[in-house]
Amino acid sequence: MSDLAPKLTHLNDAGQPAMVNVGGKAVTARVARARARVRLGADIVALVQAGDLPTRKGPVFQTAIIAGVMAAKKTADLIPLCHPLGLDDCQVSIEVLPPDSLLIECTARVTGKTGIEMEALTGASVAALTVYDMCKAMSHNIVIEEIRLLEKTGGKSDFHHQD
Repeated sequence: MSDLAPKLTHLNDAGQPAMVNVGGKAVTARVARARARVRLGADIVALVQAGDLPTRKGPVFQTAIIAGVMAAKKTADLIPLCHPLGLDDCQVSIEVLPPDSLLIECTARVTGKTGIEMEALTGASVAALTVYDMCKAMSHNIVIEEIRLLEKTGGKSDFHHQD
């Protein structure tokens, strides 16, 4: 592999898994935003069109938002080589996208030495999984798709997804 080729950062020189040493990095304000799309189907979306859908487990949107924030805070417990981060902020939003989908976005912020994109991705993913869990009694044809990083700023390089 050439020196100019990208290399995996979570492998040591022996090819074994390793946490990245961020000790020498500068502390900067970092922000990441991620999105998950959930195709619920037109029937379920019609039920949530006028507002949050109440279920036996609680209101779908409110529960999914709380789950997303909780998951972002626990990312290092879920993804083995992620650094534990004390989030400065985490916001999860859910938008109805007619005729059959929801867009879930998670924006995470930290002032630290390492990026926050895994926290944003985890928050969006778990919020989407929570929607699935709460709506599966109405349909198992729910599809979680397009989980992706939309943008990150504040590190060595910024990233902005181009649609």
